[in-house]
Amino acid sequence: MSPWHASAAEPASPDALRVLRPPVPVDVALTLRPLQRGTADPTVRATSQGVWLTRRERVDGRPLPATLLLQPGPEGTVTVRAWGPAAAAAAGRAEALLGLPDDGWAGFDALLAGGAGRALPAPLREARRRTPGLRLPGAGALAAQLMTVVLEQKVTHDQARHGWRSLVRLAHEVQDATAPGPVPAGMLLPPAPEAVLAVPSWQWHTRAWVQPAQQRALLEVVRRADAVDRLGEATPAWDPAAAAGLARTLLRIPGIGPWTVAEALQRSHGAADLVSVGDFHVAHLVGQVFTGSRTDDAGMLRLLAPWAGHRQRVVRLIGLAGIRKERFGARMAPTDMRRF
Repeated sequence: MSPWHASAAEPASPDALRVLRPPVPVDVALTLRPLQRGTADPTVRATSQGVWLTRRERVDGRPLPATLLLQPGPEGTVTVRAWGPAAAAAAGRAEALLGLPDDGWAGFDALLAGGAGRALPAPLREARRRTPGLRLPGAGALAAQLMTVVLEQKVTHDQARHGWRSLVRLAHEVQDATAPGPVPAGMLLPPAPEAVLAVPSWQWHTRAWVQPAQQRALLEVVRRADAVDRLGEATPAWDPAAAAGLARTLLRIPGIGPWTVAEALQRSHGAADLVSVGDFHVAHLVGQVFTGSRTDDAGMLRLLAPWAGHRQRVVRLIGLAGIRKERFGARMAPTDMRRF
């Protein structure tokens, strides 16, 4: 039995309640893991009760606060509890969050069952066998996803996590972001665009450890947040062609490149075929898994070409296979502009 439904007390009565009975296996924690920016993320938290998410859902064109709790239950059910003014809208997004409308896994599994499956390294085939409930989330909230990814541009893991936590808290100091419902301690709503714009410039560096280029790119996203979210809502999820078209549009935002777009759309739209080109680790790891040697972005795309339409599914399986990239030098040291 999962520890999530062993003995945890039921949370306070929600404003919206649903029980999902998915027609396919779904692993709630595994599916939602890409949305969590570290264990101390103020907006996504996995606890013994389930996975908590705070959101600003657009209702009649206005962003309203909501908190979600998704709890795996017996016989594959998922209980969805929601609180706040946008509780009904947030609860209604549960299937998308869990990637349930995505039928691409059936096509991927059909490839594995056929001759193409032998071309996939054995550790990845085993990872898929062990994780039948893995889905690609369609979290929406594209502007918020872009914000989290911008803070991951060309910095260390710790810098990225610290930057997101700090930005959420700085924005909360400007504009109250208390999350509705009985949330775990320390959880807050994602930052509202107007609050981000009001954060004093010096605090970006001294408190959030955000580099100047990141700050400029993030502010470009925030100034366009409403248009970005409307564009995201108009683009269907789990549609490779639609995701590619949306990616081309987002690349027009100054400071936003292919890596940032791919990472954001993987979370907001379940982009199954957008690979994170330009990543410091991914190309090396793909090369290592498929050939035993490192490769570059061009080599990675050649190796993943037989899996067109599913390339990000393959990358997710690499992460779940427990394979780690070989190291040939010291770890990258964090850049700290606060010293200059």
